[in-house]
Amino acid sequence: MKPHFISKLPDVGTTIFTEMSVLSAKHQSINLGQGFPDFGMDDKLISLTTDAMRQGHNQYTHMNGLLALRQQIANKVNELYHHHINPEDEITVTPGGTYALYTALTTILQPGDEVILFEPAYDSYIPNIEINGAIAVPLSLTFPDYRIDWNLVKSSVNNKTKAIIINSPHNPSGVLLQKEDLVALKEILKDKNIFIISDEVYEHLVFDGQSHLSMLQDPELYARSFVCFSFGKVYHCTGWKMGYCIAPTDLMKEFRKVHQYNCFCCNTPVQYALANFLSNKDHYLQLGSLLQQKRDFFYDQMKNTRFKALPSMGSYFQLYSYEGISKKNEKDFAIELTETYGVTAIPVSAFYKKPVNNKVLRFCFAKKESTLLAAAGRLKKV
Repeated sequence: MKPHFISKLPDVGTTIFTEMSVLSAKHQSINLGQGFPDFGMDDKLISLTTDAMRQGHNQYTHMNGLLALRQQIANKVNELYHHHINPEDEITVTPGGTYALYTALTTILQPGDEVILFEPAYDSYIPNIEINGAIAVPLSLTFPDYRIDWNLVKSSVNNKTKAIIINSPHNPSGVLLQKEDLVALKEILKDKNIFIISDEVYEHLVFDGQSHLSMLQDPELYARSFVCFSFGKVYHCTGWKMGYCIAPTDLMKEFRKVHQYNCFCCNTPVQYALANFLSNKDHYLQLGSLLQQKRDFFYDQMKNTRFKALPSMGSYFQLYSYEGISKKNEKDFAIELTETYGVTAIPVSAFYKKPVNNKVLRFCFAKKESTLLAAAGRLKKV
């Protein structure tokens, strides 16, 4: 008899990002779908990595991450968010931000637990919840401003609610949490046994003079939080898959129990390089300005198209409405753009468990100006 098993993710197939990238390659389209830069990373960071390898830093490092790197992260958090964290007990280096999110959820979830998240949502959230036997409770952000309806959150919380996933700057909309959001969140969680999983991988990609509000800034919120970050988004090296999680000592102790039997530790020479490179604050402090220039450049080019921009205050992305262009649903229109006009975007409907059709596509502007110029030129023909 052939062995068989019951799938833990029966409704999951190939991600929309892979699907659209394959289609893009087939049609030699300009790919503004997946969120990764097409420009080079800093040569200094590359040199530091190769130097670390030549110096013999090629074996396992500490399970929790190279201490020198964790110390640099703690220094950064103290300066940015005025929060003194212990690099020994509150930081774990992970193979990417998505891994940190998965590990945090796996740490706290039991079968039957419920997790509130906000759609459109990064596509790993719901599978991460469901593979742990828990129940995802997706709540729609208001359209077209993509704000959280806190009255809806309050009415959705019950004694099975184990966690709320927060994402700011938000993927895919580029919207930021505001102070009133944190006030509302604190009020809802007061005296409740509910954790926060905070996805802050775009923390430095904030535009127009606004500020990123982190769970690390508020002692009450941090006390119940796993806060997840990505080096790939900061240093234009998404393929390195390097990130970290910060959480209070008691939560991090349990996080590390899961972590040690999953990947144990991360790339050693890269950690040595990052520990050195992180000491130069300008690289991450100037990141928002760099990406804002790219957002603005693409926006200016797109003014000559029929697409209408929705505000983006952070991240790699800007949403554009095609409501006045086509009646097709988002996925079909994204396919048409790729096959007929040679530009690939991601349908925002893919960020919902049950697809909606607001006639909005997500474009990644973390590209060279020549790439953005060429893409906008093709989109003018739509």
